[in-house]
Amino acid sequence: MTQPNILIIMADQLPPHFLGTYGHPVVKTPHIDELAQIGRRFDAAYCNSPLCAPSRFAFMTGQFISQIDAFDNASELRASVPTFAHYLNGLNYRTCLAGKMHFVGPDQKHGLQDRVTTDIYPSDFAWTPNWEEADIRIDKWYHNMQTVKESGTAIATYQTDFDDEVEFAARRWLIDRGRDRTGGDSSPFCLIASFIHPHDPYVAKPEWWNLYGHDEIDLPQTVLKSEQQDPMSRRVMDGIQASSVPLTEDEVRAARHAYYANVSYFDSKVGALVQTLKDIDEFDQTIIIVTSDHGDMLGERGLWYKMTFFEHSARVPLIMVGPEISHGTVANACSLVDILPTLVDIGGGRNDIYGEPIAGRSLLPLARGDHDPIDEAIGEYCAEMTPWPVFMIRRGSLKYIHCEIDPPQLYDLANDPLELVNLSNTKSYEKQLREFARDVAKRWDSSALRNAVMSSQQSRLKLQASMDNVPQEHWDYNPPVIASEQYVRNHLDWTVAAERYRFPPLK
Repeated sequence: MTQPNILIIMADQLPPHFLGTYGHPVVKTPHIDELAQIGRRFDAAYCNSPLCAPSRFAFMTGQFISQIDAFDNASELRASVPTFAHYLNGLNYRTCLAGKMHFVGPDQKHGLQDRVTTDIYPSDFAWTPNWEEADIRIDKWYHNMQTVKESGTAIATYQTDFDDEVEFAARRWLIDRGRDRTGGDSSPFCLIASFIHPHDPYVAKPEWWNLYGHDEIDLPQTVLKSEQQDPMSRRVMDGIQASSVPLTEDEVRAARHAYYANVSYFDSKVGALVQTLKDIDEFDQTIIIVTSDHGDMLGERGLWYKMTFFEHSARVPLIMVGPEISHGTVANACSLVDILPTLVDIGGGRNDIYGEPIAGRSLLPLARGDHDPIDEAIGEYCAEMTPWPVFMIRRGSLKYIHCEIDPPQLYDLANDPLELVNLSNTKSYEKQLREFARDVAKRWDSSALRNAVMSSQQSRLKLQASMDNVPQEHWDYNPPVIASEQYVRNHLDWTVAAERYRFPPLK
């Protein structure tokens, strides 16, 4: 296959459970559903860490967070770590990011040739957790239940402002690629359009809220009280104040109502970008990937947001459409670290292209309908609301969750999709439990990783205190804009500008 274009459309905090194509009876996602109908839907795709920045760094680098010290939302992605943008550049792709990637540190491009918007979140170390005081809430940026209680509608929010800008910038960048085509440039491109929705706050524009009748919004299937939770879930409940701040049924329904509305809003962005590909006559030459960085518990099990390895938090949608991509579904477990080798495979690269060892494998064979014996996904969590690393192994239908200070958890998702029965003390699963425990001990040194996390935290906390004390240049990305070179200017021939901007051109 010749090198196809690549369009990655990324949501924030969206599990597959809240999409029509994955079976939700209420949520309206016609554009994503249509892509799934003509492409390949992966039914067991996971993030590698259920938190924004770590998940995205694993996605960009094809490496686990413990390999690149990407522990939390204030961990720096080192400039020396190769990303798929570096590799695609080497394969003659033009690469671009529109939207969120939560890069932390002075390198805000990480190999991307173009970046056409700023980010929505800070790029410094201010959101560093502190495992030396793991039980203390950081009220400035920790999630809490007030966010749920304030759910509803608004004409505009900082999130809708951001996503509308991302859509505009992404569409304009694509149209510029169409203009380039008319000028003879046939090089392939890779655009990542990364939106913030449906991430909380759960506030929707009225036109999207009004897509749904309030009474049709379903409530969580299972709600557990704090004393019914496993220790990690209790820590999360305490951290987000779900164990101390009660919610009414209507507050829960309102939050889910706004969330569903924002899922539909994100779906509209998918539709707009797909239509732009068609407008520039590149749809048939483009592989489209729709995914997310992690999920949202949205009240399931009494939990909200992410930060656990339960299905609503750790699973992500993954849909692929395009040249040589077959129709149907994929049952194999996979994860976001598989995206980098998949993109390199799409671009025609070989394994000798890699500057560092990668953790994933190409999903292109599965996307084409071929057999793949691998049925495994790995997760790591090293951020707030735990004082020790938490690990997850999904293999086949079994999911194993391990934290050194907690009892193990083992779930058979084929028979228990809601993860209500911990099989760790079930005699018939003793063999599998021993195998998973051995795998964890072989793969990770939990104490050494904990020490590395805490050392990183203390370094960053001291650096941030210094940065806050003395005014200095920030790392937040400012997209370059040279207004004097745009549109019609006296030093430019307006007829040349008009010819360049008109698309499609006059014949």
